[in-house]
Amino acid sequence: MKKQKTAKQIERHLKGVANHYRIDILFLVARKEGITLDSLVAAIGANSKTISEHTRRLVQSGLLNKKYRGKFVEHSLSPYGRIVVRFLKMFRALQ
Repeated sequence: MKKQKTAKQIERHLKGVANHYRIDILFLVARKEGITLDSLVAAIGANSKTISEHTRRLVQSGLLNKKYRGKFVEHSLSPYGRIVVRFLKMFRALQ
């Protein structure tokens, strides 16, 4: 039987997504796995340091994965990130 997450573990994931830039990042990564920081910055139209910090926090919260490819960093959703994106899409569709 799978062990349920604690309230503290759930909090970590929810705090990770509690920002409009992070939500945008998750949606973009969901559409294009392996997207680079430069592509995220261009798509969102924000400062690269800002987006870099938000991707760092998403990785720290367990929602995003980073893979280093030379001088580029590719981003992909973690299994929990996929669940959160599905939830956000459903939540966005509610009226």
